[in-house]
Amino acid sequence: MKPRHKRLAAIVAGLALIVIAAALVLNAFRGNVVFFFSPSEVAAKAVPADSTFRMGGLVEEGSLKRGADGLTVQFMVTDTAQRIPVVYSGILPDLFKEGKGVVAQGRLGPDGVFRASQVLAKHDENYMPPEAAHALSKAEAEKAAQSVVVPAAGSR
Repeated sequence: MKPRHKRLAAIVAGLALIVIAAALVLNAFRGNVVFFFSPSEVAAKAVPADSTFRMGGLVEEGSLKRGADGLTVQFMVTDTAQRIPVVYSGILPDLFKEGKGVVAQGRLGPDGVFRASQVLAKHDENYMPPEAAHALSKAEAEKAAQSVVVPAAGSR
């Protein structure tokens, strides 16, 4: 084999290794990406089917129910426009309270109930995840826009 052919074979082998490494890295990233959705997006069925995602909003006042086993809890997450039921089995964070911000990670069941595998609560009075704050402000704006009354033509 000529030296020129050896160099060409080495370059092709090197490029093949780079492509294989890039494909493995991208595949690992795709498997670990968790998207964030608001309750309005979940209610509109904008979530990918049968995949894990995060949903955030406020824990609705009066919706928290504890199971007989002491670990299972049910509550509603709302962005003030829509509300989604959540079921979680495990120990809740100390700062988890009704009316406060929460982000739950899990899957949406066929019955429309979000089955959380992890629940995260805000860590102080001023903190809310940026995605949850944006979703709440967007839902508030949409709710306000729908409640604006337009006067009928000819009435004053």
